[in-house]
Amino acid sequence: MVCIAIVAGEASGDLLGAPLIRELKKTYPDAEFFGIAGPEMMAAGCQSLYPMEALSVMGFEALKHLPQLLAMRKQLYQRIVQKKPDVFIGIDAPDFNLTLERKLKSTGIRTVHYVSPSVWAWRQWRVKKISHSVDLMLTLFPFEVAFYAKHNINARFVGHPLADMIPLQAEKQQARQALDITTQHHLVALLPGSRMGELQRLSGLFIRSAEICASRMEGVEFIVPFANDKTRQFFQTTLDELKPQMTFRLISGRSREVMQASDVVLLASGTAALEAMLLKRPMVVSYKLSALTYWILKTFRILKVSMYSLPNLLAGKKIVEEYVQEEANPENLGNAVVRLLSDETHKQSLIETYESIHQTLRQNASQQAALAITELMTQES
Repeated sequence: MVCIAIVAGEASGDLLGAPLIRELKKTYPDAEFFGIAGPEMMAAGCQSLYPMEALSVMGFEALKHLPQLLAMRKQLYQRIVQKKPDVFIGIDAPDFNLTLERKLKSTGIRTVHYVSPSVWAWRQWRVKKISHSVDLMLTLFPFEVAFYAKHNINARFVGHPLADMIPLQAEKQQARQALDITTQHHLVALLPGSRMGELQRLSGLFIRSAEICASRMEGVEFIVPFANDKTRQFFQTTLDELKPQMTFRLISGRSREVMQASDVVLLASGTAALEAMLLKRPMVVSYKLSALTYWILKTFRILKVSMYSLPNLLAGKKIVEEYVQEEANPENLGNAVVRLLSDETHKQSLIETYESIHQTLRQNASQQAALAITELMTQES
């Protein structure tokens, strides 16, 4: 019987792992899946030996839990080696999975890593560790394969699950009805990030940028979605302090619907920019790190890309406005939003480019990933 070990470290990995398991079961209906899984993967038939939440800790919290994480990884390694699965699949969570993959690979177990770390952008020295850890890297973006080829690492582009999930045509009015938005004015969505560090750097900036936008153009309204109550409360406190001369509609969750309902999106660089692109929404991207972190990245040339947002990286050229550090100021961001609201020709050209990239990423990722893993499993040693 085929046996597959699989580890996901957070909710996004759980959402990738569940359809992958279902696809693999089409080829191996009696396969046994075990490892670390969330509720979606468990529902798909994976036995979870440890709670996935144990891997979801970040930053200083992760340091606090480091002894438990290391002990858990050691125990998991021993259990996997004991069962000798046909393949190990690590989904994202590179800090945990790559070390585990390296140890498993050294015992002769085939290893797959699903979702490439952003090694092409920064901390490129990690590529050496990856080469010793994985037999196959499954990437979500096509440009990542070329990077790995330079380092003689076997990589396969499988497409992005979001591109499969989001329709090629995202209806604006449908989203507005779902959110009970009746305005006929321009609607600008603000997404200052889901982590507190991002919110602290961008909330005030985005509020002031909205003021600039409203002063330059009549008939503009603003809507802001939040990942949780904590981030919503932080933004509300910032509003109370700054007292802008306009109202903001605050929404709990539903960020995708908010972007779909909008005319333009002002957002923090990250996955939200990819989502906005797949929804075919014009956007302005802001990227702001702490002054010390940015100084270290620039001084020691750790950052290896000249563009930061995924739409620009995928296009291989600047198609969306992105503003970094000092350039990310209210004047620049507010004026960029106004330009997008005003220029229909540019917006249409942008949407056509978005559609082309969406088609490239729309590969039925779970099916392609399962096919690549099956090919690896059936190769002779």
